[in-house]
Amino acid sequence: MPQKRSADGVSGPGPRGDLMRDLGAVARRYMASYALFNQALADHLGLHPTDLQCLNLLGLELGPVTTGRIAELTGLTTGSATRLVDRLEKSGYVTRRRDTGDRRKVLVEVVPARMAELGAVWGRLNGAWWEMFEAYEDDEIALIATHMRRTIDLSASQAERLRGGLV
Repeated sequence: MPQKRSADGVSGPGPRGDLMRDLGAVARRYMASYALFNQALADHLGLHPTDLQCLNLLGLELGPVTTGRIAELTGLTTGSATRLVDRLEKSGYVTRRRDTGDRRKVLVEVVPARMAELGAVWGRLNGAWWEMFEAYEDDEIALIATHMRRTIDLSASQAERLRGGLV
């Protein structure tokens, strides 16, 4: 039977409530640590944190994308996405070109050499993360990956609620 939750969403008294409160505190520290790490990495690269995450997302795309797609990926307005692309183009991380199939479209594509530089920085940092995950069993890693996928989906829907003024 689910436990009753207080107005702030935390479970009531007892071991489950204590565990949920600890989870809430750890989650807040986790999110803050990620945001601060992202800021430090962006500063190191001379980028805005949103620009860094856009490059991260562009690296997962299968090819060049439109600025509209960048707006979708980042949750920015098209105007803000255009300014983001302007900054990334100025810093040499992306180029723009006309779509050969539809000359009205402008495609944004990453510059492989600049992405390789970014990848080299990640390469110097990644080892510590992979070492941390080596301590986990396969089923624990699968659970972590499942949690991350659910977090991605929930974060996107919560961001939409915020943007829509529904909170």
